[in-house]
Amino acid sequence: MSEWDSENAEWGVTREEPAKRQEGRAQEAREDSKEWRLIEKTMMSMQAEQRRSRRWGILFKTLILLYLFALLFTFGSPFGSGDLTPGTGGPHTALVDVEGAIVQGQDASADHLVTALENAFSAEQSKGVILRINSPGGSPVQADYVYQAINRLRDEYPDKKVHAVISDIGASGAYYIAAAADRIHANPSSLVGSIGVRGGGFGFTGAMEKLGIERRLYTAGENKAFLDPFLPEDPEQVAFWETVLDRTHDQFIERVREGRGDKLKESEAELFSGLIWTGQKARELGLVDSFNSAGQVARNVVGAENIVDYSYKPSPFQRIMRDLGSSVGQGVTETLINSGPMLR
Repeated sequence: MSEWDSENAEWGVTREEPAKRQEGRAQEAREDSKEWRLIEKTMMSMQAEQRRSRRWGILFKTLILLYLFALLFTFGSPFGSGDLTPGTGGPHTALVDVEGAIVQGQDASADHLVTALENAFSAEQSKGVILRINSPGGSPVQADYVYQAINRLRDEYPDKKVHAVISDIGASGAYYIAAAADRIHANPSSLVGSIGVRGGGFGFTGAMEKLGIERRLYTAGENKAFLDPFLPEDPEQVAFWETVLDRTHDQFIERVREGRGDKLKESEAELFSGLIWTGQKARELGLVDSFNSAGQVARNVVGAENIVDYSYKPSPFQRIMRDLGSSVGQGVTETLINSGPMLR
């Protein structure tokens, strides 16, 4: 039969072609079905993964919460500012540590030291106060806050003497604080003194010129770019800065003379030159009264061998965060803030 004789045939189409089309459509349907099953399987797998992620997230958050509650009940509030008021059980010598740099935000900041000293003096059973010093110095402002607080507390509690005990080093701002004590004790090998002021930085103009770097700074105020390290030094600004350091040094000397009085052997021209001496030499210069440790002072001078520590203690949470290195940014900020005169 020809293509013209078939009732069911289309013009120019053989009988076999419709069957092929139907089979092709069926094949396409089967392939579409496979694709949808694959997409469905993928979506279900993603949903299962999301559920697992949510379950693990809930688990970890629960564990962290339980850990924080454990800290809360074991150590007290983990977010507190530290233990500053230990209990007192009978007559004792109060101890306050001055450890590390005396700057804002550190353990030996004025806020922490003054609070610890107030607790030490106000404790009814404390018979005397020891400042155990191991510090290279720090901010003149922070040191003066502590100096003034010691004088105030001495006037408020005249029966309680303050003894500064220098261990490894009591220099610059640390000695500034020690000068407020009734007596200063050290070890013959301790490092004592450094009665001076420093302030400095770096200059990058030479390196910038070699590297082809141009400094672009816009200010309002003649001295707003004061001592900018990326600009050449201005002799007038340097001279002004030296007067600031001289005035701070004069205040330091005044405080030492006020605290030590006639004990100083000012025949030594180098006494306020910024030099540091051993405890042996410091005693000869009148910067130190005797050689004693904190235990010896408590036992033989104060007369209360039992020592109670009133020093600032960071909370467990603060110690953990410090160990994890989360204070790096804070340290950078404090370095910028504390770039002024330093008693070191």
